[in-house]
Amino acid sequence: MKCFAVMIAALALTAGAGICGKQAQAEETQQNQVIYRAGSQAAFKGPDKFFTGKVSVQPLFGSKQPQAPFGAGAVTFEPGARSHWHVHPLGQHLIVTQGVGRTGTADGRIEEVRAGDALWCPPGVKHWHGASPTSSMTHIALTGELSDGKNVDWLEAVSDEQYNGSR
Repeated sequence: MKCFAVMIAALALTAGAGICGKQAQAEETQQNQVIYRAGSQAAFKGPDKFFTGKVSVQPLFGSKQPQAPFGAGAVTFEPGARSHWHVHPLGQHLIVTQGVGRTGTADGRIEEVRAGDALWCPPGVKHWHGASPTSSMTHIALTGELSDGKNVDWLEAVSDEQYNGSR
């Protein structure tokens, strides 16, 4: 199974970035559909080298190259937790499923996101995402993956000043 970022995280992360989810236990029908059973892949703590604060990553599925070059994971951020700065070579969709979060870009812009919101981060855009200071936030990350398995370039940590919009 290919690795994928989760954030978010993109979301298990690429092998080049450091961690991969375990191969999912999937059931395949004669039509070649695959069901990834809830809980078939263990959630894990978001590594400190990619996240600030308490973050949990639940792998959902990896990419199926070349037909479906994206993977997905559900990422839960506790209040104040966030990803480090990063970029995705093929972009990333986020779907907020619970709570209130924040996302920021290199130009200093910070946006609030809430349950039900969806976000597209284009390829190459330096950004971060995480929970608000007072609420946890969970999002599903759908992250594009290159044929070599790469889907994220991790950068430096987001400072408290950047997270709070005071640079």
